[in-house]
Amino acid sequence: MSQTLAPTPEPGAPQHDPDELEGRAADARSRRGAWIALPPAAYLVLLFALPLVIVLVYSFATRGTTGQTILSDWNLLSYRRLFDPLVREIALRSVGYALVTTGISLVLSYPFAYYIATRSPRVRNVLLVLVMVPFWSNFLVRTYAWRVLLSSSGPVSQLTELLGMGQTRLLFTTTAVVLGLVYGYMPFMILPLYAAIERIDLGLVEAARDLYASGTRAFWRVTWPLSRPGVIAGSILVFIPSLGAYVTPEILGGSKTTMLGSYIVRQFLSARDWPFGSALSFVVMALMLAATLIYFRTGGRTL
Repeated sequence: MSQTLAPTPEPGAPQHDPDELEGRAADARSRRGAWIALPPAAYLVLLFALPLVIVLVYSFATRGTTGQTILSDWNLLSYRRLFDPLVREIALRSVGYALVTTGISLVLSYPFAYYIATRSPRVRNVLLVLVMVPFWSNFLVRTYAWRVLLSSSGPVSQLTELLGMGQTRLLFTTTAVVLGLVYGYMPFMILPLYAAIERIDLGLVEAARDLYASGTRAFWRVTWPLSRPGVIAGSILVFIPSLGAYVTPEILGGSKTTMLGSYIVRQFLSARDWPFGSALSFVVMALMLAATLIYFRTGGRTL
């Protein structure tokens, strides 16, 4: 049996340590990775980090008597105004709307996501496409469609009149805002729930039933705990944009349904109080970031 001999290094040839060669290769890969990551890193710095820094700087500025922003006079006046009764009322209203939207979306989305996850692959793909169809049209157009549906002369009001219930006024009410938010953000609840439920081994549910557990008990002891990461992910994805929503309350709501997003926009465009608008924006972004970090430290790891 022939045996291949390793080539003998020539006399005087430089000797290379294998660890040194491996270190050089790792350094080369690191430099190559840094060059590849440079364009997206520059994009994030220019279009995300830098605007945040500008917003933070403006939040410490002062509003002049004519509406101009004085950057030379830094103070905490804008942050002190965050504790005004009006701001507190709008913030509590926004949190309430966001919580109601998240709860309704969860109740409506969980059965539908479970149904999708337990269908055949062909039916499953069709249903997933139907869930994503709304994303193919502009969000503003879809919100204006709800305005037509909920108006006094819209189909809903005409149907109630035909049934003898009188004219129904839903537009510019809390109900209209919540309906618009649920419609706009419910797909963000369905997709994470589907991803979590689809990975559940249904044999565990059958084993629970074989051990004389009722359908309800098997759901709460097996299906619900295993799908909890999807519940957490969907709740975060619905709650955060609902909290800072602007388009939906602006089109479907009125003065009594003002949310944080609309109030912040008015500070920049109508009141011309950029320091206060910047302070409010930065605090809302910080709270949303904190909620996201909590999610990744708790349920996000198990997704």
